[in-house]
Amino acid sequence: MNWLTELFGVPKPVIGMCHLPALPGDPGYDATAGMPAVVAHAKQEVAALQAGGIDGILISNEFSLPYLTETEPITAIAMASVIGELTGLIRVPFGVNVLWDGTASIDLAVATGASFVREVFTGVYASDYGVWDTNIGRTARHRARVSGAAVRLLFNVVPEGAAYLGPRDLGQLVRSTVFNCRPDGLCVSGLTAGAPADTSALKAVKDNAGDVPVIVNTGVRPDTAAASLAIADAAIVGTWFKKDGRFENDVDQGRVEALMSVVRGLRA
Repeated sequence: MNWLTELFGVPKPVIGMCHLPALPGDPGYDATAGMPAVVAHAKQEVAALQAGGIDGILISNEFSLPYLTETEPITAIAMASVIGELTGLIRVPFGVNVLWDGTASIDLAVATGASFVREVFTGVYASDYGVWDTNIGRTARHRARVSGAAVRLLFNVVPEGAAYLGPRDLGQLVRSTVFNCRPDGLCVSGLTAGAPADTSALKAVKDNAGDVPVIVNTGVRPDTAAASLAIADAAIVGTWFKKDGRFENDVDQGRVEALMSVVRGLRA
């Protein structure tokens, strides 16, 4: 049994995204409605996900577009404020993601009691945000300093909107990442939020990950769940749960129920 099954209490858990609206400091922040509107939206998303039967929740600043790779302090502070308001409402294991800042994500997890974080912790990329560099050695030492050893780290090995600098075979990349960096999980994404993850890439990651769980990070729907979860150990779902399957919309409880019904059938 891997740690995912132990944490979520089921095999092949599905983690639903709670996408926070733009936050203070973000270009799209609604200063007139303010933080009360952000909190109200988060409560609505959590309620819809849980009523739909989700196994876990990942809270992210998805609408802080365009993202920073080193975020400003206000972002994690605002997210911590929102999560504090959700205390007592969340009934499933939850994680956090301060896009795209691994150190800030770990800090937020430690401060709020989140069980896991998802981030790009390794590699150098040509991305929509410029040249995107990381330093897992420094991040791992920061995690130790802030008493974050219990926080599980999900490494996004195929980041959205980015390509690895330098021609590295995906299987070799995964093997070296597992050996050198000790990830708790590996996430495989499509090009953007909601885009299907390439099945061959997902299989290549799984075949080379050893005992490290592999999570399909984008593109899971009722019609793709069987193929994806035949390979992956878990799924993270955001866009498909939204009304009409549109990234910008609110979570639709009926769509959560539809996917979770398929997944429960697969488990059976």
